[in-house]
Amino acid sequence: MSPADAASRSARHAPVLPPPGARATLAWLALGWLLLFGLSYRDLMRGLWASDEQGHAPMILAVGLWLLASRLRALPPVGDARGSAGSRWGLLPLLLGLAAFVLGRSQAIWTLEIGAQVLVLAGLVLAFLGWRGLRAAAFPLGFLLFMIPWPGDWTLALTTPLKIAVSGVASQLLYWVGYPVGQSGVVLTVGPYQLLVADACAGLNSLFTLEALGLLYMHVVKHTAVWRNAVLALLVVPISFAANVLRVLVLVLVTYHFGDAAGQGFIHGFAGLLLMLAALLLIMTADGLLGRLGRWRGWP
Repeated sequence: MSPADAASRSARHAPVLPPPGARATLAWLALGWLLLFGLSYRDLMRGLWASDEQGHAPMILAVGLWLLASRLRALPPVGDARGSAGSRWGLLPLLLGLAAFVLGRSQAIWTLEIGAQVLVLAGLVLAFLGWRGLRAAAFPLGFLLFMIPWPGDWTLALTTPLKIAVSGVASQLLYWVGYPVGQSGVVLTVGPYQLLVADACAGLNSLFTLEALGLLYMHVVKHTAVWRNAVLALLVVPISFAANVLRVLVLVLVTYHFGDAAGQGFIHGFAGLLLMLAALLLIMTADGLLGRLGRWRGWP
C-alpha cells in the first residue's frame, strides 16, 4: 500500500470532528440542556430512579446519549458538501417537547417530564442536521423510549398477571424437585418463609429493560437479515419471562437455605445482575440458533 493510499484510508476512518463554531454551539446546547433538565435529574436520582422498578433508566439514558453522539459524529459537518442543512420542521417536536416538559414538571407527571427529552432531542437534531441527521439518530432516540415510565394504572394492569405467571412457574418447578412450596397470587410460601414477588422481580419494567438489552445487542452485532432481527426481538419477551423465573428461583432457594436476611441482603441485588446475565446469554444462544437455522434453510 502506497503512502497516499494509507493516508486516504486513514482519512476515511478518522472521526469527523465538528468545526470550532459547531463546538461552541454544542457547548451552549449542553448548557441549555442542563439548565432545562438539571432539576429533573436531581429529583429523579432522589426518587424514581432510586427505586428497583426504574433503576434501569439512568443506564438507558447514558447508553442512548452515547449512541446518539456516536451516530451524529459520523455525519459530515454542517456546511460540508456531503452534509445536509437543518430543517425548520425541527421546531415542531422541539416545541411539543418543551410543552410536555412544562406540563409534566408542573403537574408531577413523570411520563411527560421524562418523555419530553426524546422530543427535544429529535427537534434539535432535525433543526440543526436535517432529515439525514434524524434518520441517523432514529435508533438512539427509539432506544431512549425505554427509560420513560408508563402511567401507574397501565403498569399495574400489565404487571400483576406477569408476576402471577412468574410466581406460578417458579413454585411449580420448586414443587417438582421436592421443596415445600405454595403459592397464593404473588406470594410464595417456602418452609417457614413467605416471599412477595415484587414488581422489580417480574414486572413490566423488567421486561422493558431486557427488551432494551436485546435491541442494544442487535445494534452491536448488526445483522442485515430483517427476519433474524424481527424474530430475535420477539424472542426477548419469553427470554425475559424465563430470566425472571430464574431470579425468583434464586431468591427463594437462598431464603429457604440461608434465611430471610440472606435473601433480602446482598443476594437480592446480585439476583438482579444474574437476571441481566442470564437474559444476555439466552439472547446470544437464541441468536446463534437463528443463525444456524438460516444457514440450514438457505435464508439470507
